[in-house]
Amino acid sequence: MKYILMMNGTKANFAEYAKWSKEDMAANVAFMHAFNKQLKAEGVYVATEGLGWPDQAKLVRAGQDGAPITDGVFPESKEFLAGYWIIDVESPAQAYQIAARASAAPGPGGKPGNMSIEVRQVLGSHSDLGL
Repeated sequence: MKYILMMNGTKANFAEYAKWSKEDMAANVAFMHAFNKQLKAEGVYVATEGLGWPDQAKLVRAGQDGAPITDGVFPESKEFLAGYWIIDVESPAQAYQIAARASAAPGPGGKPGNMSIEVRQVLGSHSDLGL
């Protein structure tokens, strides 16, 4: 089963992250690179991406003529998606264990950041919904 592990943050989280020392930032990035290598070695890695800063996000929908209509940026947004992993594992419990490992990425001073990671199954088809 495939699962997406979504790293969510708040505007305050990103404001603090931007203030981290170069050493703390380097430790966090090194952790993420090592974590991704571990997932590949374990044979569960499918994909991962970090996302741009939330102050550049826009919502887009099609207008009546099909042209894009954009809305945003949304400075009042409380939470946003910072990045994600897609993994292919045998059980939800295994996905939760991997999410907890990602959550332990180091923050300032090397202490675990304990950032929330949302775990959701990636559906292969509508039949995964029981339809």
